[in-house]
Amino acid sequence: MIVLGLTGSIGMGKSTSAKMFMDEGIPVYSADDAVHKLYSGAAAPLIEAAFPGTITNGKVDRTKLSTAVMGKPGKLKQLEAIIHPLVRAEENSFREAARAQGSKLIVLDIPLLFETGAEGRVDKILVVTAPAEVQRKRVLDRPGMTQAKFDAILERQTPDAEKRARADFVIDTRYDFEVTRSEVRKIIRILSG
Repeated sequence: MIVLGLTGSIGMGKSTSAKMFMDEGIPVYSADDAVHKLYSGAAAPLIEAAFPGTITNGKVDRTKLSTAVMGKPGKLKQLEAIIHPLVRAEENSFREAARAQGSKLIVLDIPLLFETGAEGRVDKILVVTAPAEVQRKRVLDRPGMTQAKFDAILERQTPDAEKRARADFVIDTRYDFEVTRSEVRKIIRILSG
């Protein structure tokens, strides 16, 4: 089974590309989806214990949690120490299920692939990218996003140029969806041999 790591900075088209792999029948694990699930489940009491007042109706309130950790490296590391092992356990379950189903190729959609050292857990790496002005527009068009939040997120991420240099495959997502879909299909053909 070949494991393709899908990554890219915020606003580069990871979710759209991941969906295109799913549309082609390739199993996709999303670290972001795992975090969302954990925030309303197993991680909630652990996060509340570490960051009192960040839970609303049994779920992590992302705005409150962001306020508790943004600009506080020690607090962010504390949060990562809680959430990363749980996300990794979810990834391992996904891998086992895909292997049991006989999948030849799977995709791990991990936004912080390089930042968390996850590149050692994949066989090949796909980086999605777009010009900085396209990325900025996409991100700032999101509800609740501010330039300060965007800058803080970028500060924590490996620069786009470095990600591209470390990738086996790169898809420039500035073009229409069909161009991206064509590139996704090409990667599937290459990796499925």
